[in-house]
Amino acid sequence: MNILHFAWLLGRPAKTRLAPQVLTVSAYALVSAVMLIVLGGAYSFTRFEAEAQGTYLPLAGFAVVLLIVPLMVLGSAAARLSARANDRALSSLRLLGATGSQIRSVAIIQASGTALVGALAGVVLYLACAPLASLISFQGSPIGAAIYLPAWVLAAAVFAVVALSAISAAVGLRKLMITPLAVATRRSVPVPSWIRAAITVGGILVLSLLFTNLSQVAQSIAMVLIVILGGFGLGMLILNLVGPYLVSKVAQSKLKKAQTPQQLLAARMILENPAESWRQVSGVAMASFVAVIGGSGAAMMNATSAQEATNTWYDYLPADILTGVLLTLAITFICVAASSAITQSASTLDSAELYSGLHRLGMDWDTMNAARVKSLMVPALAASIAFAIASTLLVLPLAGMAIIFSPLTVLTVIVTVLLGLVLVRISITVAEPARLLASRE
Repeated sequence: MNILHFAWLLGRPAKTRLAPQVLTVSAYALVSAVMLIVLGGAYSFTRFEAEAQGTYLPLAGFAVVLLIVPLMVLGSAAARLSARANDRALSSLRLLGATGSQIRSVAIIQASGTALVGALAGVVLYLACAPLASLISFQGSPIGAAIYLPAWVLAAAVFAVVALSAISAAVGLRKLMITPLAVATRRSVPVPSWIRAAITVGGILVLSLLFTNLSQVAQSIAMVLIVILGGFGLGMLILNLVGPYLVSKVAQSKLKKAQTPQQLLAARMILENPAESWRQVSGVAMASFVAVIGGSGAAMMNATSAQEATNTWYDYLPADILTGVLLTLAITFICVAASSAITQSASTLDSAELYSGLHRLGMDWDTMNAARVKSLMVPALAASIAFAIASTLLVLPLAGMAIIFSPLTVLTVIVTVLLGLVLVRISITVAEPARLLASRE
C-alpha cells in the first residue's frame, strides 16, 4: 500500500469533498492569521519605554493565553471535519486489508497536508490584514510597522499549525476507533454529574474571596498580576468543568417543555453528547467571563484616569486596556464563529444518514435545520448568560461601580458580546444539511 498515494487521493480537490475541504483550509488559514496578528500586536509593545513594557507585555501575554483556547478548538474542529469527511474512505481501506497504523499514517499525512496549505494561506492573510491592524492605537499612536513579525516567527507559526493538525488527527482517529464497522457504530454518552456544579460553587466562592481581599493578598504590582492570572486560570478550569453539566441541564429542561419538532430534536441533539455541545460554545462562555471582568476593570480605570492625569504613559493605560479587551472579544468570537461552522459541518456529515432518514420519513429540511441551529444557540445563550452572571458575582463591587461611573464603557462591552453571538449565528448557516449533504451526492 502506497501511503502517500492514498493520502493524495483523500486530500486532492473533489466535488464530493469540496465543502469540507474549503472549510478545513479556511479554518487553518484563520488560525494562522489570527495567531500571527496577535503575536504581532504583542511584539509591537517592545517599542515602548521599559516601565511601560513591564505592564503591557504581561497583559499581552495574558491575552495570548486567553486566545489559545478558541484557537485550539478551531484547529481541532478543522482536523475533526477532515477526518469525518474521509471516514468512509478510511473504513473502506480497512475492509481492503489496510492495517490500523497505515490508516493512521494516511489520515495524519492528509490532515497535515491540508493544514500546511491552510497555514501558508494564513501567512498571506496575515500580510494582507497587517496594514489594517497597524492602524490600531496603543500609547496614543498606531502600531505601525511593528505589527510585522520576523520571518522565523512566520515559519514557526506554520510549523505549529501543521503539528496541531497532526496531533488532532491522531487523537481524533483514536476516538473514532476506525475499524471496518466504525462508521456504523454509535456509543451512548454519560450525562455529566452534579458534582461538577458543587465544585463550581465552591470555586466561585474561593475566587470571590480572593478578589475581594486582593489588596491584602498581594502587596506589589507583580504579585497582583500573578494573583489575577491565577484567578483567571482557575476560573477557566471551573468554567470548562461545569460547562457540560450546565448544557445537559438546560437541554433536559428544554426536552421536558418541547412543543414543536424543532425543540424536541434540538434537545435530543444536545443530550446526545453534552460535552461536544459545550466544546462548540466554550469560547462564548469564556468571552462573557472575560468581558465582565475585563470590562469592569477598564471602566473603573477610565473613571479614575478622568480625575487624575500624570502626563506619563500611564494616562493611556485605561483606554488601551479597553482596546485590548474589545480586541480579545472580537478575535475570540471570530474564532468561535469559525469553529462553530466547522464543528456543525462535521456534525452534519457525521449525522448524514440520520438527516437523510428523517427526510425520507417526511421531515422537511427546514425543520431539521431549525433544530440544528437551536442545538447550538441554546447552549451558547445559556453559557453566555450563566458565566456573565458568575463573573459578575466574582467582581460584584467593581462591576457595580463600573456601571455607575463608566456606563458607556460597560455598554460597549455588552454590545460587542451581542454582536459576537450574532456572528456565531450567521456562521453556522454554512452547515445547512440540505446544502452540505447535497455536495456528497
